[in-house]
Amino acid sequence: MHRRLILFSHRILSRTSLLQPQTSTLLSSSQLSYSNSRNNVFGIFRVFIYTYTKPRRVQDPNDPATLMKEDGVSVCSQMWIENFREPERTVNNLSDYLRRLELWVLAYQKVCADETGAYLPRSSITRSALEDLLALRNAVLDNRFKWGARLDFYIKSPKDKTDYESLSKRKIKAILTTTQPAAFQDKIVQEVLFMILEPVYEARFSEKSFAFRPGRTAHTALRVIRRSFAGYLWYIKGDLSTVLDGMKVGMVISALMRDVRDKKVIDLIKAALTTPVITSRVEDGETKKKKRKYQKKRVLAEDEPKPDPYWLDTFFGFAPEEAEKMPSWGHCGILSPLLANICLDELDRWMEGKIKEFYRPSKSDVIWNSPDGEIEQGNTSWPEFVPTSGPDKTRKIDYIRYGGHILIGVRGPRADAATLRKQLIEFCDQKYMLKLDNESLPIEHITKGIMFLDHVLCRRVVYPTLRYTATGGKIISEKGVGTLLSVTASLKQCIKQFRKLKFLKGDRDPDPQPCFRMFHATQAHTNAQMNKFLSTMVEWYRYADNRKKIVNFCSYIVRGSLAKLYAAKYKLRSRAKVYKIGSRNLSRPLKEKKGQSPEYHNLLRMGLAESIDGLQYTRMSLVPETDYTPFPAGWRPDHEKALLEYIMLDDPKILEEQRRCLREQGLVSPQDYISMLVWNYKRNAIPIDQLSLTNSRENKLISGSIEEGNDQINASEEDSEERIQAVQI
Repeated sequence: MHRRLILFSHRILSRTSLLQPQTSTLLSSSQLSYSNSRNNVFGIFRVFIYTYTKPRRVQDPNDPATLMKEDGVSVCSQMWIENFREPERTVNNLSDYLRRLELWVLAYQKVCADETGAYLPRSSITRSALEDLLALRNAVLDNRFKWGARLDFYIKSPKDKTDYESLSKRKIKAILTTTQPAAFQDKIVQEVLFMILEPVYEARFSEKSFAFRPGRTAHTALRVIRRSFAGYLWYIKGDLSTVLDGMKVGMVISALMRDVRDKKVIDLIKAALTTPVITSRVEDGETKKKKRKYQKKRVLAEDEPKPDPYWLDTFFGFAPEEAEKMPSWGHCGILSPLLANICLDELDRWMEGKIKEFYRPSKSDVIWNSPDGEIEQGNTSWPEFVPTSGPDKTRKIDYIRYGGHILIGVRGPRADAATLRKQLIEFCDQKYMLKLDNESLPIEHITKGIMFLDHVLCRRVVYPTLRYTATGGKIISEKGVGTLLSVTASLKQCIKQFRKLKFLKGDRDPDPQPCFRMFHATQAHTNAQMNKFLSTMVEWYRYADNRKKIVNFCSYIVRGSLAKLYAAKYKLRSRAKVYKIGSRNLSRPLKEKKGQSPEYHNLLRMGLAESIDGLQYTRMSLVPETDYTPFPAGWRPDHEKALLEYIMLDDPKILEEQRRCLREQGLVSPQDYISMLVWNYKRNAIPIDQLSLTNSRENKLISGSIEEGNDQINASEEDSEERIQAVQI
């Protein structure tokens, strides 16, 4: 029927004058009007036939191009703003964000960057990859996705070229029974869940936790300790890192459902926790093959990321005990640290309640008469001149948590610390089913030194000169005795880490050992690697009181290790000969021999030699000073401050109140305010009646200023015209 309609329309149109050439050009008015009407009718009929015969293109709802309406970063930003605007609300609509394909594309870009070592722009993602991403998203929404799949994938890594359909039974069995890295699609789902859940809980987390959170580092924890823990006499140091090894699924889900009530997200995380992880077991009779003594040099693939450089591996070896353990729960991957913080956040909230409960102020303590203390509290320029204990002194506690390690400071008698320890043991037993005892939570005095993040907290006695005005206006100066909280880098811990990395041997008289991993590298490359390592060590000990001493010791160990390496490499027998040829900082080339090659500076000038940078911090005077910048009260990371400021300025009522306060306090002068209005009037052509001002005096001032502004503008225009004419003449 459809074909007959097309043939019928073609016959009708072929008989019309539209398809026949016109022989006469001179037509009467009646003939012209008749022909135009006839042409219009048949033209409309042709359009109708064309639109009827050609089907319309309907947009496919499952087309990835139609589903991506925004950028993934803007969607994430909106999530952060919404959660920080209402941090206490219960979240129920996370499935709506789980449907956003923009987040899946952003997660795909992140995982590809980790896999290949290069960022993949959104425009470079192929259509087939977008369709696979859409299939993965639909599988997650329809509850068809399974964690830890080994053979069936919705999307594969760009590096994975394996054809799983043509594998032999032996290879399939090996894949199903041996330990395999997390699947590419699992990492994408983990990234999407992480992007959805992180803004929800970052707006709710306590300010007492500093690990596994954006904008908070070990340096932040040390600065908080320096500021807030001054004057505490007793310390409780606890290790709850066994919690990071794993918790019962019911505890994790109950902690999640405290703030999130989205069934699809909760079920997805529960499945990741309950799905068993397949690990290969080594049988008793089976022994591992020994590695060859000399292995062939491995060549990286084109899309394979480069391994960490030597200096970074060495620095990671200095990770403190509190930062060594990284939680990994089931198939959660990068979600594990966030879930650990969610579970331990209940401990943070409980300790915040105990801080308020234990606080007992005293009028005799000027510094400690408020719960948060004064701004000078913890600053090194403000010593402690009052005893830290006694019946008439302020009793107070403070708390900080870094990962699974906690530190509690108690100002008062030891009995308060013992009471708090007993309550903490009961809380961990009830909440986390974690059996603790007094030995796992020791109470230590400040005079013994408390180790935290490889820094020793101790009390230092100072004798400042006190000047005050006595009766009669006489100024009296006398020596006072005060105490300061000292945050000192542990030299013993530094030696232990160097010994673990095989840079030295011995404790009392450490002897540097050659780092043979850099044996085949050039002198310039080796020196550059060690300079980067020393730069990171200088930054790590930035807030230590003995920064100069500890960095100078690290430089001594590294310099001695390189000198022994060069002595073995160039057969110079001793470190003294290496220093004699290569100078103190090893900046001179060691392979040059007198009389056989030109001078080094001539080769360097001609571009025939590689420039060699000498080792840094070979003298203590070259090490920078300790950073004693005061840590502000109520500190927040930069991204949180920007979010809160944006939310505050986004509210028109708050913005109007700020403007009104500025005008009332005189911070904005009337002339500046009037000039601002006049500028808006001249720029935007706003009528004077639209300037909503209630004061008639201000109206007069504005009208007068507008006239003056017009005169000034006209005068400036005349002056400019005269100048132009003069230039032309």
